[in-house]
Amino acid sequence: MRIGLVGKPNVGKSTAFSALTEMPVDIANYPFTTIEPNVGVTWIPLPDPCACSDLRERRELSGRLDPSGPDDDRSGSICSPNTGKCSGFKRLVPVTLVDVAGLVPGAHEGRGRGNQFLSDLSRCDALIQVVDVSGSTDLEGNPVGSGGSEPIEEHRFLLSELDSWIFGIIGNGWDRVSRRAQAEGNRAIQDHLMDRLTGIGAKDIHISQGISSVQREHPNSHDISSWGDDELRSIASAIRRSMFPISIAANKADNQAHQCTELESEVETSGGRVILTSAEAELALRRASSSGMISYQPGDSDFSLTEMGEENLSEEQREALGSISQSISSWSGGGLVGLVSDVVFRQLSRVVCYPVQDETHWVDGDGKSLPDAILVPTGTTSKGLAYHVHSDLGDGFVRAIDARTGRVIGADHELSDGDVVSIQAKT
Repeated sequence: MRIGLVGKPNVGKSTAFSALTEMPVDIANYPFTTIEPNVGVTWIPLPDPCACSDLRERRELSGRLDPSGPDDDRSGSICSPNTGKCSGFKRLVPVTLVDVAGLVPGAHEGRGRGNQFLSDLSRCDALIQVVDVSGSTDLEGNPVGSGGSEPIEEHRFLLSELDSWIFGIIGNGWDRVSRRAQAEGNRAIQDHLMDRLTGIGAKDIHISQGISSVQREHPNSHDISSWGDDELRSIASAIRRSMFPISIAANKADNQAHQCTELESEVETSGGRVILTSAEAELALRRASSSGMISYQPGDSDFSLTEMGEENLSEEQREALGSISQSISSWSGGGLVGLVSDVVFRQLSRVVCYPVQDETHWVDGDGKSLPDAILVPTGTTSKGLAYHVHSDLGDGFVRAIDARTGRVIGADHELSDGDVVSIQAKT
């Protein structure tokens, strides 16, 4: 799972990246602070309680485990995550983030970081565009004062650059391919598109959806060999929508000069979402939490001072943190973490499955309880989950067992959110 953080220079992408990953990156108030892409991991909570909640209940009912007490530092959780953590049955799972250099108009023609920027987005499952809703920077990322630019234009220019990038890729050699299509049929076009776009992560479904979209928009376009620039630009846009679903982090909302109504309407029409945030504010809370001064979970709108914070924070620092919390609490959506979660679970339709070796005790070969919580696309089968775990498990797949019911399930059984599955395979 890879999500790209994109946008024009100087909108707060690197600050958002640092707030989400706690990785130190270069942050400055001028364009192109980021040159090479930053890659890191953020942790998002599962929308439902971890399966260890059910496991605890089973063990308590069987007399194999005492109820959780007030001294339990994990508030009842009994799983042993290989990655992330779980407390109070709130399981955190990893999502990879890619923070790329700022995009300027004409990038598809080589301006700024040019096609390198666009190539950095390859293999991303979705994009989060960080937009300056204060309107304080122009499309080049230069400061222009609050309200000097329009957030909707910032979003539209990104779409235009992505569409032009894909158009340039598929248009190369099109005349030759269209002549082939006259003799070989539409399959020649599909093969060409797949060949040209595989390198940026395109799949057959993206190509098929793109062709279907063009044929709906252009009623006389069923003869693909006759396509011109209008049809190619239409299919480039359709493939972009399919490959790179986009949501918006409406950044600098604490200094908001524009309403986001038009931006929200346009983005939500394409299945995305706009979340108000302040990356600087969220980063400040993350740093205060990491230093032990406050108790704070990313995505929350509130925090509490720790004993260390009570002793060491000045009144001015407390007021600053309180002001930050007040701003964040006035916005819905859970900030940056909430936006990433929305992209993963709603926009990309991911569900979580727990592969185990022992279906009776819900443990792996080392006796660790529910060590892995794996995000998979809705509709993933038992055999598909096996391949997610390891290619050898998929190649040798024999059957799977639903650990909750003890029922044997076949290779084509579609898994549901929260399933605990034991996979049996030939070695």
